[in-house]
Amino acid sequence: MEMASLLNYTTFLPLLGALILLMIPKTEEVLIKSWAFFVTLTTFLLSLPLFHNFDGSRSSIQFETIKSWIPSIGAGYHVGLDGISILLYLLTTFMMPLAVLSSWSAIQNRVKEYMLAMLVLETGMLGVFISLDLLLFYIFWETMLIPMYLLIGVWGGPRRIYAAIKFVLYTMVGSVLMLVAILYLYFLHYNFTGVYTFDLLQIYTIDIPFGLQLWLFLAFALAFAIKVPMFPFHTWLPDAHVEAPTAGSVILAGILLKMGTYGFLRFNLPLFPEASVHFAPLFLVLAVIGILYGAWISMVQRDIKKLVAYSSVSHLGFVMLGVFAFTVPSMQGGLIQMINHGLSTGALFLAVGMIYERRHTREIREFGGVTRVMPVFATLFLIVCLSSLGLPGTNGFVGEFLILVGSFQVVPAFAVLATVGIIFAAVYLLWMFRRVMFGPLTREENKNLVDLNGREVATLLPIIVFIFWIGFYPRTFLDKTEATISRLAGTMEKARAELHLEKQAPYWKYLVWKGNP
Repeated sequence: MEMASLLNYTTFLPLLGALILLMIPKTEEVLIKSWAFFVTLTTFLLSLPLFHNFDGSRSSIQFETIKSWIPSIGAGYHVGLDGISILLYLLTTFMMPLAVLSSWSAIQNRVKEYMLAMLVLETGMLGVFISLDLLLFYIFWETMLIPMYLLIGVWGGPRRIYAAIKFVLYTMVGSVLMLVAILYLYFLHYNFTGVYTFDLLQIYTIDIPFGLQLWLFLAFALAFAIKVPMFPFHTWLPDAHVEAPTAGSVILAGILLKMGTYGFLRFNLPLFPEASVHFAPLFLVLAVIGILYGAWISMVQRDIKKLVAYSSVSHLGFVMLGVFAFTVPSMQGGLIQMINHGLSTGALFLAVGMIYERRHTREIREFGGVTRVMPVFATLFLIVCLSSLGLPGTNGFVGEFLILVGSFQVVPAFAVLATVGIIFAAVYLLWMFRRVMFGPLTREENKNLVDLNGREVATLLPIIVFIFWIGFYPRTFLDKTEATISRLAGTMEKARAELHLEKQAPYWKYLVWKGNP
């Protein structure tokens, strides 16, 4: 089978699985869960040849499909993968069967509708990462909001309606401005070439004036900054995480947040390189604020899930620091850190969900001495915490180290401040682990806790494997991204030179940038 066809089959297989699921009676809950797991697992297995056959030495789009879709307006079905999207695509297919497994006993009502939402959500997310047509991208971008809204609003906690509406409203505000910018690019391409098209690769080729780049950059950036979420657009995230079911939190942290950081790499930087350079100082400041703010807020949380939620603000601040430092190591580090965050934070939410099913509380003060009765859980939870704080030998260290090395070349002050965030990560994660797992086993409810069963171990173990795989041999994954990231970094260097940054912004020259462009 051709890889281009396999990419299309893999993307829409979950949607096909959802259509077949409609035929299964609601009363057959075990069959419904088994079918959803089978579909998501098959999707992951089908995606593995895409990773194996992807040529990391090429920076161009691979496994490309171009079909006419709505020729009257120049919209087409144009999809493919490059070094920016290949790892995120695989992360999505990898996390979905684990999310379904985590829901096996946690979801007791409306199981069929829940699994339908999960399958439709997967196709929506995969479509975002492969779309190379702006209209197609926007449709997938909006489509995935609906099942995520339902996951939070129907199967969430006591304040689920508030959290779901807040999530949608925040995202829609950014999306509307992005749609305006997409339409502007559509007509701008016609003004330059006489051709109406939404094709992203063709729009890349037009030379957009600097003044116009600034406004278009901001329109796209707001949508992606909300999705990341960057400070100060982060306030929807803790509510959504805390109220979402476990699988919803896993998908939200593991994949949906990455669509924001992915958007900057796919759209903002290559479409508006000079504007990206112009706004880089602002985004570097916001990234560092996010790193420190997220860490400080995490330190004072009493709810384990809310602690993990705020830690995402801090960790994704590192990603944005790497992206806007514009060096090859920092941008590669930012991309691999997207994967690392998806694995480590996703595993943290899985672990929190497992202990919540047993105690129906996430308050740290309600625990203590859990390791005495749940040694397997304590061991796996410790590994995940260490990976999240960036211990050498785990995946978190690789991403953060590359980001700091790359950013120190051009923004040394910010790199030093970001390093402080790593120290605070160790504080809040290890402090939380100590209070939950160690100390006297004083509460009667905790004395009868049952350790992880086989299904729960099988849910966490694949993530543990990748934590150490990336930690000890990251080249497997970095090689797939190097050519694409090198080309993008070259584009940004050229943009810096064209702007004559050192002449135009002497203040930032001494505060931020080091060396000549």
